[in-house]
Amino acid sequence: MRRELVERARDGDRAAFATLAAESIARLFNIAQLMLRDRDLADDAVQETLVLAWRDLKGLRDLDGFDAWLHRVLIRCVYREASRERRHSAGAAQVPEASTYPDAATDVADRDTIDRGFRRLRPEHRAVLVLHHYLGFSEAEAAAALSVPTGTVKSRLSRATAALRSELEADARSTERFAMESVR
Repeated sequence: MRRELVERARDGDRAAFATLAAESIARLFNIAQLMLRDRDLADDAVQETLVLAWRDLKGLRDLDGFDAWLHRVLIRCVYREASRERRHSAGAAQVPEASTYPDAATDVADRDTIDRGFRRLRPEHRAVLVLHHYLGFSEAEAAAALSVPTGTVKSRLSRATAALRSELEADARSTERFAMESVR
């Protein structure tokens, strides 16, 4: 049934494409939001993905690979949105937060710290972390979604993990320094 929908959509059937889009939109949005960490940017990336998918669907040769192809289109759109956002907010300074949180808010503080570190990662590092660790893609599946070799996924996972660790350590040092200065 799905293959038939993809074939009809590829042949210009708007209703078939609308059905495919409706089946995919929530998953696409979740992936984009995880990678971009912003609802509005994720909405923009998904919208651009669906527009490009409709425009370029005629070139899809492997009808059974529609989902993987759609993920690749989404990843490219997410990269573009992240690049635009990075250029837009390049001058914004980050203010360190105090390190004293109420005990009940420790989990939220930890998530915020990880989120800040995650936002500082390069888009391709965020993409590979989301695909592999959150969505559970194997390295081969992530490679297919990103249109890169499996070895590239492995190296990006390693670099992304190291970069995130480095960002979290830098954030912790900054928070400690801020706390020390406010005590004086």
